[in-house]
Amino acid sequence: MMQRYDYLKAIAKDAGDALAVCTGWAAREWWAVHPSDGNLKTRTLGLVSSIAAGLAIALPRRKVIAIDGDGAFLMNLCGLPTIALQRPGNLIHLLFDNEVYEASGGTATASRACDAVVLAQGAGYKRAVWVETPEEFRAEFTRAWKDNELSLIAVKVQPGQPANLPALKLDELENKYRFMRYLEATEQKTILSPGFDSKL
Repeated sequence: MMQRYDYLKAIAKDAGDALAVCTGWAAREWWAVHPSDGNLKTRTLGLVSSIAAGLAIALPRRKVIAIDGDGAFLMNLCGLPTIALQRPGNLIHLLFDNEVYEASGGTATASRACDAVVLAQGAGYKRAVWVETPEEFRAEFTRAWKDNELSLIAVKVQPGQPANLPALKLDELENKYRFMRYLEATEQKTILSPGFDSKL
């Protein structure tokens, strides 16, 4: 069994200008393999899929990647039917299941007693699959990208990450504003409007 980093590295070159919503340690790994102001790190556990879905619905011409963990996924099961109902074809939902809450000390999750793919299928995802190798993972990722079909791609991974990863030198507040400014620049839309008088 491999680590999450091995799978993220396998798709980094295929992600282009996709927006990516991450949580936990996966954020540091994704920044290492795909640095971009289009990466957003969420602090609230469980909201990766919902935030990513909102972005995908609001920006239908933009690919959006949700980089989820099993603990976060299980905390937001109620979001799955809504995502499936909206069916944003530009959303690719990645699930890395290491069976622990890794970032908060390694407490076991309930993922060993359930099947995330079956849960997603039951919620209405038309495409939800388990993969076992980085090659299969990349093949499913590029298929979802090409077919523009809402997909959950799940894989069992070992806890841990490479020891030599660069530090993520920004907090969630700075990240949020960088991300929003990136959206404004790339989508040519005004999103943030502090309300200051431009003449002052």
